[in-house]
Amino acid sequence: MAVLDIVTYPDPRLREPTTEVTEVTDDVRELVRDLIDTMYALNGAGIAAIQVGRFERIFIIDGRVATDKEDAEPVVFINPEVVETGNGTVVAEEGCLSFPNVFVDVKRPRWAKVRAMNVEGETFEWEGDGLLGRALQHEHDHLTGKLMIDLVGMVKKEMIKRKMKRFHGTQAREAASQ
Repeated sequence: MAVLDIVTYPDPRLREPTTEVTEVTDDVRELVRDLIDTMYALNGAGIAAIQVGRFERIFIIDGRVATDKEDAEPVVFINPEVVETGNGTVVAEEGCLSFPNVFVDVKRPRWAKVRAMNVEGETFEWEGDGLLGRALQHEHDHLTGKLMIDLVGMVKKEMIKRKMKRFHGTQAREAASQ
């Protein structure tokens, strides 16, 4: 188990196609454990494999977000597909581990239902509204190369690009000083 480095915007890997998991192997289980460790280390509500430079169609949602229970285990989604959304739309603030310290209002359907496979290889469906519905859609978007910057207007896009340019400049200066 390890905390992995996050791929940050504008890294082109975030736009790469993801691949279906054909079998839940020990490598897949290890990736799931690493994703969970990384998500919790960075205080995320969810994480997709593509965000750590892996191309498997996997994402994780924090158990508290998925169930509203404080001690709930994270929920693992392998080969997820959004099967339905609805109940109107809502605009709410989103953040993303691939966009550190960037928070923007994004319009999404209020509710979503996802079908996926768990680490035992069993198919299940999970649905939710509010933060859970938003998290399901956000993480699924990662697996299709869609990012939150794609869901905002031109002014917000430019603001995000400037913030990310500053972030990468700070990272480069910190690395050079070590």
